[in-house]
Amino acid sequence: MSLLVVGLSHRSAPVSVLERAALSADAQAKLLQDTVAAEPATEAGVLATCNRIELYADVDKFHAGVAELSTLLAQHSGVGLEELTPYLYVHYEDRAVHHLFSVACGLDSMVVGEGQILGQIKDSLARAQELHTAGRLLNDLFQQALRVGKRAHSETGIDRAGQSLVTFGLEQLAAGGDVTAWARGKRALVIGAGSMSSLAAATLARAGVAEIVVANRTFDRAERLAQILAENGEPVIVSRAVPMESVPAELARADVAVSCTGATGLVLTAEAVAASVEGRTGTPAALAFAGGRPEHADIRPLPPTSVGTDEGCPLDLSAVQPGFSLMGEAAVAGMDAATLEQHAAWAAGQAVDRREAARRPEADAELITALAATAATVGRIPERRRPEPAPVPVRPEPVLFLLDLAMPRDVDAAAHRLAGVRLVDIESLAEASADAPMAADVDQVRRIVSDEVAAFGAAQRAAHITPTVVALRAMAADVVAGEIARLDGRLPGLDDKHRAEITQTVRRVVDKLLHAPTVRVKQLAAEPGGAGYADALRTLFDLDQETVASVSRAEDSTEKNAENRGPA
Repeated sequence: MSLLVVGLSHRSAPVSVLERAALSADAQAKLLQDTVAAEPATEAGVLATCNRIELYADVDKFHAGVAELSTLLAQHSGVGLEELTPYLYVHYEDRAVHHLFSVACGLDSMVVGEGQILGQIKDSLARAQELHTAGRLLNDLFQQALRVGKRAHSETGIDRAGQSLVTFGLEQLAAGGDVTAWARGKRALVIGAGSMSSLAAATLARAGVAEIVVANRTFDRAERLAQILAENGEPVIVSRAVPMESVPAELARADVAVSCTGATGLVLTAEAVAASVEGRTGTPAALAFAGGRPEHADIRPLPPTSVGTDEGCPLDLSAVQPGFSLMGEAAVAGMDAATLEQHAAWAAGQAVDRREAARRPEADAELITALAATAATVGRIPERRRPEPAPVPVRPEPVLFLLDLAMPRDVDAAAHRLAGVRLVDIESLAEASADAPMAADVDQVRRIVSDEVAAFGAAQRAAHITPTVVALRAMAADVVAGEIARLDGRLPGLDDKHRAEITQTVRRVVDKLLHAPTVRVKQLAAEPGGAGYADALRTLFDLDQETVASVSRAEDSTEKNAENRGPA
């Protein structure tokens, strides 16, 4: 059996696709159950965060596994397989292990080095254990990923390379300035009471906001979070809980709002945000002009295309660009009188493209003749210049700051264009973090990941041969027991002291004979390509396959009882 992961993340897919593919808790549970029910997979785990969806499985066939896992992801996400496939990535065996360990260390996060992913991996393992979809491989894998992530954060300065998504988002709201100075004295609204919302509330409290209002669909959870903030805040902060119905009113009072819920639809529409801004400023928060052509600018399109190839045209037809009319004013602008007359004669001869037949070329000829007369007087037709576009209006300073950390989004993306609003969401965070510098500690973490991947692979390969070694020793013990029984039959008068001494001597001889080859075979099996040593051992000693399998099942049963006590 082999580890396979199929998924998509902020690195492979646009936020719009991630948003549509987001899985609810119920959908994740159903996906896990359907995966282990599928033929190629025996174990399954789902890692679903705000910027990644990954399905891990222990499969016996690579190509069939990729096809099955991809199909299941498409079915449960609601995004068609053909649309989803270009954004999927696949990792297999050691590459899959390397990927999860990198994720656990924060190397694959939108904000490099963020530590919240460890809690999400722990939750994923707990979910798979609860649904009994995680066996020996995935339990070992996720447990080790947690240890690798903790090691990376404790032994290196990866925390300095990045922050949590919350901290990075608040820095974007502060336009790169000091978050504490920006947040001091502000009123904050936190929508949602989950782990991300709780982290946002705690971060805002430490930054020095004057008040935090928590809104959640389950009022008790909002009240609990508000109480924790009031009791543990340093300095003491005013906090209170409100039902979700109070969000519009609280939004009109708030300076900054953070939203991270599990809602499948919008929590804050553009209209609701505009209304809250208008309630504070008394000015309608119309959509701000974000660039392009001002509506009042009088820019007329170029005349229809009429690129000819006929002889006699004074223009260099090879240089004429599509969208440029040989008959229009732009064609003759800058010509001298002699060239204009030549052009007029050519136009009068109706040497034009057939697509322009309906444009009455004689009218063009008359116009060009008139222009030629003007040129004879002034010497040259002056070139017409396009009017300069009006300056883009300056966007007013924001009075409402919105941080949307939900996937799918909680805040209408149209709020980006509202005057007086600054919105930072997952999409804008992805753009802002794309070129963020990485700390030198990242290289050290990468080395840790590589070492841990090698160690994990060696341990798994060694574990694969352990049932065979145990079966070999069990067979040797049976041989010793049989020989001692035969000795008792031949020497019935042998006293207990001598029988025990002989038994111990025979066992020591067998153990010494088996020690070197079993130790060596474990070492060889732990190396890359060492999977065949278990088969060789079974063949050389003629071990019963069912005996080896029963040992393996017994070990699995023992490990499962230990795993039911929960993840580390």
